[in-house]
Amino acid sequence: MKKSKRVWFIAIPIILILGYLIWDSFSQPSMKDIPGDFAEVAFVRNEQNKGGIVRIYAVTVGDPINANYEACADLFPTNDYNSVTRIFFFNKNSPYPTTLQLEAPYYDTAQYNAINIVKRMGSK
Repeated sequence: MKKSKRVWFIAIPIILILGYLIWDSFSQPSMKDIPGDFAEVAFVRNEQNKGGIVRIYAVTVGDPINANYEACADLFPTNDYNSVTRIFFFNKNSPYPTTLQLEAPYYDTAQYNAINIVKRMGSK
């Protein structure tokens, strides 16, 4: 009888911890949870794996007035060691690029107009 109680004292905390980990991993916020009606439309990344990683994103915004740009930018990855992540936000009701390039200006600035730009850099 004592052995059965000992098993339950060990099994119940393990089951609770595993349950919490599964719930936490499936309840992470996404772009659809943030105000602004965001949608990723273009992405490009350099192939350099020995130096800094460069990521460029184009994201459309359906509600630019109520959009939370910083919260949306927090969802995009950023690495250490001179890595750069640039997120260009475009109005969904205006023309926006569907392809990007790694060299500045990253898209045709004469044809498309970004309403917000967020740049994140690695910490080291």
